[in-house]
Amino acid sequence: MPGPGTIRLATDRAAILLCHGVMRELRPLLVDAGEFAARVERQQAQGYHLACVEAGGEVRSVAGFRFLENLHAGKFVYVDDLVTRAADHGAGFGSQLFDWLLGRAREAGCAALHLDSGVQRFGAHRFYLGRGMDITSHHFAVQL
Repeated sequence: MPGPGTIRLATDRAAILLCHGVMRELRPLLVDAGEFAARVERQQAQGYHLACVEAGGEVRSVAGFRFLENLHAGKFVYVDDLVTRAADHGAGFGSQLFDWLLGRAREAGCAALHLDSGVQRFGAHRFYLGRGMDITSHHFAVQL
């Protein structure tokens, strides 16, 4: 069953720039659209993909992801970024994009889909748990 919008990969600068406003809702420090596009392009050279859901001529939801493999998980999709415009929460765009990501992972022969979510993002946690995800670890970091 098709979702409420059209999903496409943002592979050129113009498409990447269309994702900026939605991505800023998740990553508010990405103020400058040109710097955002440059960062995405650098990451794309390292295997990052940027996908978006468009409906009514606007980007509604965005996901940044990578295909990875490690000893503990095997081959998997890692979702760096997943965000739906606040005005579109509950409209099905996030679910559509999440299901699309699961499909891409399956098609690529991945064993799982992984993501990290900030501890304060309770709404996102409800969404992920509702989509069948489990909380499987704590992520630790140190600033250098």
